[in-house]
Amino acid sequence: MAILSKIRERSMFLIIIIGLALFAFVLDPSTLGDFFNSSKVNEVGEINGEAISRQEFANALEQYKQQTNGKVTEMQAAKTVWDNLLRKKLYKNQLEEAGISVGEKDVWQEVLNAPSVKNNPQFLNEAGLFDEAEFKRFLATTKQDNPDMWTAWSNYMNQIKENTETNVYNKLVAAGLGASLKEGETEYMIENTKLNAQFVYVPYTTIADSLVKIKKSEVEAYITDNPAQFKTEATRDISYVKFDIIATPADEQAIKQEVTTFIDDSLDRNKQTVKGLKSTTDYKEFFNMNGSDLNLDESFKFNADINQTVAKEIFNGNKGDVFGPYKDQGFFKISKITEVSKMPDSVKASHILIPFVGAQRVAPDVTRTEEEAKKLADSILTVVKRRRSKFAGLAKEFSSDKSNSEKGGNLDWFNYKRMTPAFRDFTFTNKKGTIDVVKTPFGFHVVKIDDQKNRQKVLKLAIFGRKIVPSEATENTVFQKAEQFALAVSKSDDYNTVAKENNYVLKPAVGLKVLDENVPGIGNQRQIVSWAFGKNTELSDFKRFDLEGSHVVAIVTNKTAKGLLPADKAINKVRPILVNQKKAALLKDKLNGSTLQDIANANNTTVRSAVGVKLKSPALSGVGSEPKVVGAMYNAELNKVFNHVEGSKGVFAFKVTKRELPTALPNYETNRNKIAETRKRQTFKIYEAIKKAADIEDNRANMYVSN
Repeated sequence: MAILSKIRERSMFLIIIIGLALFAFVLDPSTLGDFFNSSKVNEVGEINGEAISRQEFANALEQYKQQTNGKVTEMQAAKTVWDNLLRKKLYKNQLEEAGISVGEKDVWQEVLNAPSVKNNPQFLNEAGLFDEAEFKRFLATTKQDNPDMWTAWSNYMNQIKENTETNVYNKLVAAGLGASLKEGETEYMIENTKLNAQFVYVPYTTIADSLVKIKKSEVEAYITDNPAQFKTEATRDISYVKFDIIATPADEQAIKQEVTTFIDDSLDRNKQTVKGLKSTTDYKEFFNMNGSDLNLDESFKFNADINQTVAKEIFNGNKGDVFGPYKDQGFFKISKITEVSKMPDSVKASHILIPFVGAQRVAPDVTRTEEEAKKLADSILTVVKRRRSKFAGLAKEFSSDKSNSEKGGNLDWFNYKRMTPAFRDFTFTNKKGTIDVVKTPFGFHVVKIDDQKNRQKVLKLAIFGRKIVPSEATENTVFQKAEQFALAVSKSDDYNTVAKENNYVLKPAVGLKVLDENVPGIGNQRQIVSWAFGKNTELSDFKRFDLEGSHVVAIVTNKTAKGLLPADKAINKVRPILVNQKKAALLKDKLNGSTLQDIANANNTTVRSAVGVKLKSPALSGVGSEPKVVGAMYNAELNKVFNHVEGSKGVFAFKVTKRELPTALPNYETNRNKIAETRKRQTFKIYEAIKKAADIEDNRANMYVSN
């Protein structure tokens, strides 16, 4: 009853609210959602008024993660997906505004012209010509019988459509990027006009920085007057103390002693013999039974692959010998020689790669099955075994490895570790001149061993290892230190003093952005960035984070809002500019006189000469690059003294004594063409220009910030 009573009391208020909402809906139905949801929680951004919903973004994100097999971080994926959506929608807007449309016929033609389609033997007729009908039948069958392959083809054709739209727009813009003959003439004059001048130069350094006072209000005024230079995203600064959980000498000794017990046979609780590494022959079982932190590696090892403190001893050993324990790369190891052989340390080989659907790094336009790929590879093998001279030509025609197909499939020299295992084993264990088909995760390779060198002793080793990790007691001790520091910070307003009293080093992480995931000195720790930007996280707040291998106590030391940089953040950039401006004003009062010599005498300096100076390379002898000053000289009246000219390094007075113009040309077509071609090569900047002019609202942070 109490609740109903409260509702009745507020009935007029509710009627007004609902009435306003309905009124807004009548004016514009789309505003009803915004009325009740002003934060637009279901949107991650807007591009020129077009919303990107969370669902659209999430779908694109999931698809991208699948394409990359989860090999990118969440924030890397979010950035790539956002950039892709941004590019797609911006170009779509431009195409619509320009009245440009790319139809299905245009896209289909681009697909047919793709080399991977028109040159695919699967789609050639008996005369060896591309058969469009055969290609259509293939797509129809694929759509009906192979959903995964059809998805790949659909994605490929959608990408073709987007690329075609982008290319059409860029080409149309590039077609308008010409140049006039007058521009060509001006360019020619700028490049070839030479100036002789005399000048007096008084450096800014003649006035001590300490004599120039810069007020905070002046810095703020400069920022306000030059907003484009000081726009900033929201940032956070933190300081942190990192407590590393590291094994102590006592921890290491205990691990070493344990590893030692696995060398020789021992008895279990039931007095049964447990084989040690010396006597065992089933190494996989031994590693599993005894909990090795290293997987059994059955590849051959060269001397250089082994820890050099024990390499000589091991390579002097024989099959069955056991060595260790020895410390190596964070492990205590024991090693047993299981096989002794000889092989080259480098091989030179050529290959023709025939991939199939499902192979690693396969291009989206590859449609052949594994059986079809094997059949094609075997056919090529038959040909090259008969006539080795055809290998290079067939590599150019059939190999999907474009990094070397134009070189006849030549992979040049490579070492034992470079290639995938099956390819490696074939090339290092067979003789020079051998040719065969080798299957790897990337497809079928027709491989030819061209050369080998540096044949030497190699070993197979069963290397059992235990990772050197801190004990539970050590972990507890480090945790207590971190917890005690966090407690001390909570009781003090001066965390710097607390750190010093405990001999802890406070490390800074400055300028963290809302979608960053890397914290300098710690690495990928998105959780710390998310916390620092949390809605409830205030200046001087702190938190302990339990990381892999360490604990971190972080403190928020500064919060900068999106907009213009505050004066204290911009001071290092603005101060030198303002200092030089004030010095220039002081120096101008000293640069008075009717002649350059009078000005030089008044400033205890000399009149200098500049000979053959060009606007395109505006360097003054004894001073350096001064584009502003040389620019002023370029159009200055001859033999007239110009004073109070501010340069990059000081204040100048000058007089142009000679302007040597280049010989006039019959026409400036060459220069005009050069300017036009330069502009056309800048089409890669089109997208950045479109993006800069667009109204973009990026709210991705709402998805990734805590509390």
